[in-house]
Amino acid sequence: MPENLLSDQGIKKAKPGDKPRKLSDGGGLLLEVRPEGGKWWRWRYRFGGKEKMLSLGTYPAVTLADARKRRDEARAMVAAGTDPSEARKAGKAEQERRHEAEALAAAGEPLPGTFEYVAREFHAQEVDGWSPSHAQKWLRSCELDLFPVLGALPLASINAPVLLDALRRVEKRGAIITAHGLRQYAGQVFRYGIQTGRCERNPSVDLTGALKSKPVRHMAAVLEPVGVGELLRNIGGYVGQPLTRGALLLSALTFQRPGNVRAMEWAEIDTDAALWTIPAAKMKRTIHGKNNGRPHMVPLAAQALQVLEELCPHSGSGQYVFPSLLSGQRCMSENTIRAALRRMGYGNEDMTAHGFRAMARTLIIERLPGISPDVIEAQLAHGKSGPLGMAYDRAEFMDQRRKMMQTWADYLDRLRDGAQVIPFKAA
Repeated sequence: MPENLLSDQGIKKAKPGDKPRKLSDGGGLLLEVRPEGGKWWRWRYRFGGKEKMLSLGTYPAVTLADARKRRDEARAMVAAGTDPSEARKAGKAEQERRHEAEALAAAGEPLPGTFEYVAREFHAQEVDGWSPSHAQKWLRSCELDLFPVLGALPLASINAPVLLDALRRVEKRGAIITAHGLRQYAGQVFRYGIQTGRCERNPSVDLTGALKSKPVRHMAAVLEPVGVGELLRNIGGYVGQPLTRGALLLSALTFQRPGNVRAMEWAEIDTDAALWTIPAAKMKRTIHGKNNGRPHMVPLAAQALQVLEELCPHSGSGQYVFPSLLSGQRCMSENTIRAALRRMGYGNEDMTAHGFRAMARTLIIERLPGISPDVIEAQLAHGKSGPLGMAYDRAEFMDQRRKMMQTWADYLDRLRDGAQVIPFKAA
């Protein structure tokens, strides 16, 4: 086929017809004259055994010389093994990505594929299955310690040393437990990145043993019988708010979680059945467990019922057994119990609100023979993992727990009666 069949003068004279007309310039270069008058440059070529067509622009914006130059450039790409049509698509996609990145950067948003972008995407996917407190803690921890260091980096570019550097910054300020938690959070992001094709490895698994060991944390508790007797006498002699004294006593008598004790509602108490029913939504469980689990049943010893009877004149007309002194619409603050213990001479290293659980578990095992550990764990509402977990969940040991709770309350009475009550006046 002869080359360069077209001329500028011939192109100008080309008139549109009823149908599109194609004027050849040779080498696959065509000028398509459309019925509406537009003139488009096309290049016909073969790639991978298939005939394809590439647009080279419109005349006169693209002159005949320009069109021939573009044809030659595209022909060179084909000779080099590159499909010019696919290269153009990739270029447009890259340009769109760049524009999107510039817009996100201007708006202060993370770029797609970066650690922060993938982490926030993972968080948004998982948040409905997490408790509100965990979801908030997870994102806040990442925002404070991971995003400032890793957030702008492409997820696939982050290796073990880079992740370790971010975690060491947290470790250096003494937040050892936080550093270990962040390693776990980062691992979740990388696993999600692998699943969604944003990275190929999870560098957090290579950091086993790289961080300082987590310090062992024990909830401070009084664990010796003599000390427990003294604690009970101090509670009995507490002359602060009656509701605070009652919360301390029921913490010892029921050994439930401090948050559950403070949020106890009168509607949850069945004095005739001597039973406190804690709704599943209030328990320390997963979202699924809170929404679908059974309530936790707490048998009440005679002494616990007596405490509730004494509290009824103070709060029985409201929702909560232990309402906030500032607003009856909320339950007692966790600081109330802590402050009361301090006024009685117990610091955070001596006794905490959570310590009543450790106190009960230790003394029942060591001092009250014949009580199965499974019964104690059921009263503590500790889940049991493994193949017997479901059977355990169904076996609430109610008869054994009723007997245990009364035995425990009677034992506390004996410890308390070991000396006289010493009153503590309010500061």
